[in-house]
Amino acid sequence: MPKIYIVGAGCGDPGLITVKGKDLLDRADLLVYAGSLVNPELVDNCPAEEKYDSWGMKLDEMTEIMAKAAIEGKTVVRLHSGDPALYGAIVEQCTLLKAKGVGAERVPGVSSMFGAAAALETQLTLRGVSESVIITRPAGNTLDRDKIAEMSALGETMVIFLGTEHMEDILSRVRCPPETPAAVVYRATWPDQIVVKGTVGDIAKKARAEGIERTSLIIIGDVVKACNSEYINSHLYG
Repeated sequence: MPKIYIVGAGCGDPGLITVKGKDLLDRADLLVYAGSLVNPELVDNCPAEEKYDSWGMKLDEMTEIMAKAAIEGKTVVRLHSGDPALYGAIVEQCTLLKAKGVGAERVPGVSSMFGAAAALETQLTLRGVSESVIITRPAGNTLDRDKIAEMSALGETMVIFLGTEHMEDILSRVRCPPETPAAVVYRATWPDQIVVKGTVGDIAKKARAEGIERTSLIIIGDVVKACNSEYINSHLYG
């Protein structure tokens, strides 16, 4: 069965694409990339004769272009931002491709949540502070109801995608004390990255003061101030 490659580009820094992903990109005959969310350096350096920005494209249109090229024996790369397994709409694409007789091989990438953790110089899980990570998003055009309030009561690290526009509403609904550490990371690992730290009670105001209106992650939990947290040393290096 012919196939395409769904590749995670990483979260900004072009060096964060995997070796396998870069190899496929270097061999691509046709590239479909996720608009401004993918570093243009990766797109510009790709030798593919055909390149399509998927911004504004219908799913049927995009999968038809990719399927046709794959059936013709071309190397087709669908380049997603971050890791395509997180809010990447991959299953829908693969379902349509499969109906056209085309498979898809997934190549993971570095998610923005890991880029944000690096920017914060912390771990998302830290022994004695948080053993779990909750990954979620707020309700909106494609989600009728979220569970942010319920999950925030668990006291673990929470990473909220696609929530910058609704930051004030999100933070008003979380069920953790207002002094709980929080951060907003804008365009993690990009040259214009901005890191804002604060608390649940003041982080929205601080982020807005920095002009942050989109393309950010909200991180809530004691790991945000890991350097000051009373974490427990790992037994791994004991």
